[in-house]
Amino acid sequence: MSKRLLMFSLILTLLFNCSFTKKPEFVRLENIEVIDSNSKTITIRADALFLNKNDVGGTLKTDDLKVYLNDLELASVISDEFDVPRRKNFTIPLTVKVATASLTSDKNLGSLLGSLLTQSLKLHYKGAIKYKIMGYSSTYTVDEIQDVKIKF
Repeated sequence: MSKRLLMFSLILTLLFNCSFTKKPEFVRLENIEVIDSNSKTITIRADALFLNKNDVGGTLKTDDLKVYLNDLELASVISDEFDVPRRKNFTIPLTVKVATASLTSDKNLGSLLGSLLTQSLKLHYKGAIKYKIMGYSSTYTVDEIQDVKIKF
């Protein structure tokens, strides 16, 4: 009986001493850039930087994140779940390919021509990244705007 009590106490001690009640901290989006542009597609990439102070990991999913180009909605970022490492900084890549044909409607043409002349795009990532661990879930709000240079 004392072995069971000892094991039970050990498990409770480990559970209460491990920190996993706080979600990882979303720090910022960084390295936002156009990584490829040609006559058919524009590929945009950003890294979402997080800090996990917990003793356990979890997963992150980016289903509700949208990308806007010069205030026009272009695409949604949908990806696989990312494993969250324990007790460290980490990044998850957010990559979107946009068909240039979607930019050439009458509504988008003026904005696109202005961007081509200045060789600069205003990228806006807006939406949510979801964190899950052991039945607990939480959502991060993302609202980042950055001007990036394009090269043709």
